Amino acid sequence: MPRPGKNKVMAIDCPRIAFSALRGNSGKTLITVGLTAQLRKQGKVISPFKKGPDYIDAAWLGLAAARPCYNLDTFLMGKEGVLSSFFIHTDQTDCALIEGNRGLFDGSDVPGRCSTAQLAKLLRIPIVLIVDCSMATRTIAALVLGCQHFDPEIDLKGVILNRIGGSRHESVIRTAIHESCGIPVLGAIPKIKGVTFPERHMGLVPPSEHPGALKAVDESAKIVEQYIDVEGIWEVAVNAQSLSLLQPVSGLEKRELPFNESKRPRIGFIRDSAFWFYYPDNLQALEDLGAEMVQCSALLQDELPPLDALYIGGGFPETHAEALAKNVSFRRSLRRAVEDGLPVYAECGGFMYLGEKLIIEDKTFPMVGVFPLTFAQGKRPQAHGYSILEVEHLNPYFEAGKILFGHEFHYSKILDSNEDTVAFALKVNRGYGIDGRREGLCYKNVLATYSHLHVSGTEVWALGLFDQAVQYRKRSDKKRETSSLHGKQFPVALNF
Repeated sequence: MPRPGKNKVMAIDCPRIAFSALRGNSGKTLITVGLTAQLRKQGKVISPFKKGPDYIDAAWLGLAAARPCYNLDTFLMGKEGVLSSFFIHTDQTDCALIEGNRGLFDGSDVPGRCSTAQLAKLLRIPIVLIVDCSMATRTIAALVLGCQHFDPEIDLKGVILNRIGGSRHESVIRTAIHESCGIPVLGAIPKIKGVTFPERHMGLVPPSEHPGALKAVDESAKIVEQYIDVEGIWEVAVNAQSLSLLQPVSGLEKRELPFNESKRPRIGFIRDSAFWFYYPDNLQALEDLGAEMVQCSALLQDELPPLDALYIGGGFPETHAEALAKNVSFRRSLRRAVEDGLPVYAECGGFMYLGEKLIIEDKTFPMVGVFPLTFAQGKRPQAHGYSILEVEHLNPYFEAGKILFGHEFHYSKILDSNEDTVAFALKVNRGYGIDGRREGLCYKNVLATYSHLHVSGTEVWALGLFDQAVQYRKRSDKKRETSSLHGKQFPVALNF
């Protein structure tokens, strides 16, 4: 979110450290959540980050740190967006802790662009490698040595051994790494019975749905305290290289309003256990522009509050389908608002909620009904990865020709759609979207997609939603004015 013309030298001296692995499911989240909680117990203020577009791991890290966890992703945000976000969110904190995703060198292509390794080099962050040692001994040292030589520019400072089978198993691996790699083993965690963080179809169960979330964080902190060299890890973090660069100051500038400042546009966002996939930067950008952000719930509230625009993020409507269906009054109030021209932007789970029906196994649940679509939850991902979208047709938020960089991950698919009753706004240049070719359905002032966007790489998203909110407020004020003068109602005009 750079502002042109406001460059200055940024110095990032905050202690920082990144944790990566050879592959996914190696124990990164257990260790990073536990370490974050343990350092917080020591009185340190930790700024947690999740490399990549993931919301769930970020939620666990945020819970452990008792502060928001921010995503760092050069595909979604660009290098400037990553640097700016990292600079802002490490200000006045004791340490930045980054959890990588997948394997250390796994990125969006063969050269490994957008990988944890590339991010660490960009931010000059030392890396600790977490290795699943199941059914291997000396080979673990060969794998670590391979990472060191594969890209000598990475600053690999230590190794944590996970799923160790016993003292002899640990001793052989420790010695092999010491002799072959020349870096310390900073911890060795045994195979632990029981699952601290249970998993399901899209990864970990989120803390909002975990009945013992705080207990799970506390258990992970105890594991870290018992088996990991916390002082050694802290030493790695405080010895990270200083990073200075000429970089634009981040943040969207506040917009001038065409009406009284006290009448800031009210932009709602549905956040509850069904819908909570929001990048904190996205919500902050709307507030920076001048919006009053209004949190609401599709599960707990009877109706939508008075708003000038609505943002519905992703989440798990499939695990809350019955509760969402039962809240008839809220669904009806949202449908009425849409028909009245309320600007609505919906992503993934929010898109599903705006459909007519949601089928889970053999049960059908009514949703809002903005789009005449039936969604069905599958057992395998229908799309998973980065997406590149091109704006082709008229819509409330983006000009034609704009390129949008997003991420999609969903198990649902559309079973039926009437081509005559839906309008697509976006073309898929990479990814799957709705049908492999098209994305972004429009109806009145609604745009709904499967792809998630990050404002640091797509400023126009925040500007478009804010401007639509302002226009809706102006139309609503005029409508009320006219109504009070003439004693009758007039329909709200749509003019995106």
